[in-house]
Amino acid sequence: MRGQPSGAPARAGDEPARAPTPDRVPAPTPAGEPDLAHHGDAEVGDGLVDLAVNVRRAPMPPWLAEPIAASLTDLARYPDPAPARAAVAARHRRAPDEVLLTAGAAEGFVLLAQALRGVRRPVVVHPQFTEPEAALRAAGHRVERVLLDAGDDFHLDPARVPADADLVMVGNPTNPTSVLHPARTLAALARPGRVLVVDEAFADTTVSPGHPGEPESLAARRDLPGLLVVRSLTKTWGLAGLRIGYLLGAPELLARLAAVQPLWAVSTPALAAAAACATPAAVEAERAIAARLAADREHLVARLAALPGVRVAGRPASAFVLIHLPGAAIVRAGLRERGWAVRRGDTFPGLGPDWLRVAVRDPATTDEFIRVLGEMLEA
Repeated sequence: MRGQPSGAPARAGDEPARAPTPDRVPAPTPAGEPDLAHHGDAEVGDGLVDLAVNVRRAPMPPWLAEPIAASLTDLARYPDPAPARAAVAARHRRAPDEVLLTAGAAEGFVLLAQALRGVRRPVVVHPQFTEPEAALRAAGHRVERVLLDAGDDFHLDPARVPADADLVMVGNPTNPTSVLHPARTLAALARPGRVLVVDEAFADTTVSPGHPGEPESLAARRDLPGLLVVRSLTKTWGLAGLRIGYLLGAPELLARLAAVQPLWAVSTPALAAAAACATPAAVEAERAIAARLAADREHLVARLAALPGVRVAGRPASAFVLIHLPGAAIVRAGLRERGWAVRRGDTFPGLGPDWLRVAVRDPATTDEFIRVLGEMLEA
């Protein structure tokens, strides 16, 4: 799927597609501005227990490892995305032309920034993953921010988004806050003439009692105008190094993004992973992992809440927890000296130096982390 279908209606930001820049070089960070190019992997080092990166680390199941390994025998052939695209479409009850496979979710943000150069008023809801805004700014867009309030547990009020914003980006569940916004709240942001981008990179980590699937996900919604859902397969299945994600939306919008995507952007091994992760058995395994994660998260939240001066933000719903702790920058450095890596919060717009993001791990790891952190806070 390359190029816009003949006769496709005009959408927000319509303009002749331009080829994407081959390598995006981060612009210098202005004084006083958060460093949008900083990511959790920069916090990790040899000998450190990694609580900074939100990628699950576990042995790869055979049903995933075997197709990836088998694909390595066929690397002389150019990648064919059709089977993987059909598998992903079936998972979300969509047609194949409503799926665009990408080299990780991050590539999707670059494609959006490049293809929608004609948007007049792009808005990013923060705090959230910084790559969407970074990609927009690198493409020359002037970005407005809607900053959610920590005192209100980062609640999203659709009325705060400017009515004439023709591109709106929001995460759900949001990184780094771990807040899961109600689907009805996000749906209220959709309207004709606007592209609504919902980053669901961590949607597969969420659970709700009595709900068999991903609560509050819009991945299967086809009735909302301008909706584009961003998904990632790198978190739950530990595939950050393989780079695989996808976009879900209307065919005419995806065609515009595909027109600026490099040829064969997704490798054959990544396509094999996408197809494997879309099977019913994989989705069932994913739901079981999310349920265990919820129990591990509750354990982490309870232990954090018992520490002096530590406040857990909102009601965490994903694979990480955001905490407010006065002097967090000093605490983070002290944790590093003691062998623990956590994610700084001051690089996220709307947060500051007194915030830290902590990945959810198994109870034994959590207990040891809490012991070390508690000793530091009592010293």
